[in-house]
Amino acid sequence: MQLINYNTLQAISKQRRKKKVGSYPSITVVFSITLALFVIGLCSLFILYADQLSRNIRNNVEIQVYLDRYITQEQTAKLAQILKSRTYLQLKAGRPDIRFFSKEEAAKVFIKETGENFNTFLGENPLRDAFIIKIKPEFYNSRQMRIIKTDLEKIPGVFEATYVEDLVDRINRNIVRITVILIAFAGILLLTISILINNTIKLAMFSQRFLIRSMQLVGATYSFIRTPFLLRAAAYGLIGGLLASLLLWLLMQYAYHNVEELKILDDPIRTLGLFIFLCLLGAFIGFISSYRSVNRYLALSLDDLY
Repeated sequence: MQLINYNTLQAISKQRRKKKVGSYPSITVVFSITLALFVIGLCSLFILYADQLSRNIRNNVEIQVYLDRYITQEQTAKLAQILKSRTYLQLKAGRPDIRFFSKEEAAKVFIKETGENFNTFLGENPLRDAFIIKIKPEFYNSRQMRIIKTDLEKIPGVFEATYVEDLVDRINRNIVRITVILIAFAGILLLTISILINNTIKLAMFSQRFLIRSMQLVGATYSFIRTPFLLRAAAYGLIGGLLASLLLWLLMQYAYHNVEELKILDDPIRTLGLFIFLCLLGAFIGFISSYRSVNRYLALSLDDLY
């Protein structure tokens, strides 16, 4: 009786070990895909933030248009209409983004910032009335800004048009440099992680090679054998994408909670697009990797399986 019980337990234990060895490592596959997609998503998020930062900067480019000293109110109103007709002005609520900044307002700001009242020793306000205009982002480059400056200064009643020229050049150079570096890094990272996910799927399929052979021996067609493996790999890739998106979202909320200024760079639509991309990428890589692995084992002879 004891011998029977011992043999029975040994057989059950052996059967469990076989099942464990031949089982599909689902948790490992999902974890690997999630981690890989999280890294890709994090790099992509940096690219989105850099692009949004450049957009914010470009959307706030201002040119100060200083007027002649003794210009009349009628001439000022006419000049404002001329400025509004320029196509390079940025629109705000469907109207050109332009505001008038009087010399009295400029004097108040100057006195507040410096603590010096020039009226006491000059006897008059030497500052000029000005229009502050914002330029469309597509005109934000050195060549276009110089053309705009020249065009503005040709308008009757305009004394001078100014903007921070060095700032334009520096921002454009830095934006291009950062974007190129991030895109190159993201490309290398995507290739590396695609290989990593592919190898993970291949290792997972290695444990299923005898099951594939068994299905072949009973006459199953290639498409019948492939379908469950492809669907499962795609589903695991989709789950990995969802988990990676969730981790990224939690990281973003933590960052926004600690650094509120980051909320300015948040673009919900583009972020949602990134999450959808991660899910589709995970499903696609899982599908392709599984397809290649199944085909490989379908083509192997029985001796090659060992």
